[in-house]
Amino acid sequence: MDMEQSKHAAGTGMLPKAWEGLLKTADCLPFIIHTIERVFDASWSMDPNRHDYFEMVYMKKGDAVFHIAGQPVDLEPNDVVIIKPERLHKFIVKSPGGCEFTVMGFKFENSPNTGYSEVSLEDFLNFVQGGEFGDYITLRLNEKNEIISLLHRILREREHTEPGSEFLNYLLIMEMFVLLSRALKMAWEDSLRGKSSRVRPLIAQAIRYMESRYTEEISPGEVARYVFLSHSYFTRAFREVTGMSPLSYILKLRIDKAEQLLLDTELKVGEIAHQVGFSSQQRFCEIFRKQRGMTPLTCRRGQKP
Repeated sequence: MDMEQSKHAAGTGMLPKAWEGLLKTADCLPFIIHTIERVFDASWSMDPNRHDYFEMVYMKKGDAVFHIAGQPVDLEPNDVVIIKPERLHKFIVKSPGGCEFTVMGFKFENSPNTGYSEVSLEDFLNFVQGGEFGDYITLRLNEKNEIISLLHRILREREHTEPGSEFLNYLLIMEMFVLLSRALKMAWEDSLRGKSSRVRPLIAQAIRYMESRYTEEISPGEVARYVFLSHSYFTRAFREVTGMSPLSYILKLRIDKAEQLLLDTELKVGEIAHQVGFSSQQRFCEIFRKQRGMTPLTCRRGQKP
């Protein structure tokens, strides 16, 4: 089922309520362009080509090498490579006995709703631009991995024409992309461990995001998603770089701005609390006293604690 079919089905009441909710709330949904299963021997050759969609290649048997945007990428059994759109690539069989692989091309369809806070796989792939994450991403899995199992189920289900097959197939696709996003995020974080030169720019980007949004109801988890890191990894890396937790940094931004407003304006304390992002004046006063050692009114009067 492609996106237009899904939208039409939702508009005519053909889909269950859960499906309608998914289509209305998601800002980016994947759909498959094609799937191919092939077996080639070592005499096979391929001319370089490019596509306007993502291409995921799963190596089932044998060894091969991809040349992607001029870079050689070796693939062994249970390896997966995801090639970004418009990257010139070709495939060369290395095993004397040939190789067996599955190719799946996919795109993402945008939805007019922008309220969905989760990060799409396309956004992730476009965000990660350094080193091995530039033109492609590789994953080394095992044959019992959930991603591989789902890929096989999708291929089988696409051959069926029974009622409900399209719906089931789309659910499987959604599940696979969730698992892919998780696996890619883990690979991304693993690539950062012990590489402060790559972590610091991410933390700097997170800080810029905080500075532009600290007056809103943002959480450390939201900031972590913004730089495509898990909450636990982001918190640890942020503390290592800045010496404080993400939440403490957000609160510091708010209190710094509040102090400026106390000294430079005649706004009431409650109004200032709301402007800098606190849900209540009481909470604001508690945090202000903790960070400054005085109440907001004492600060305004220019008195020392």
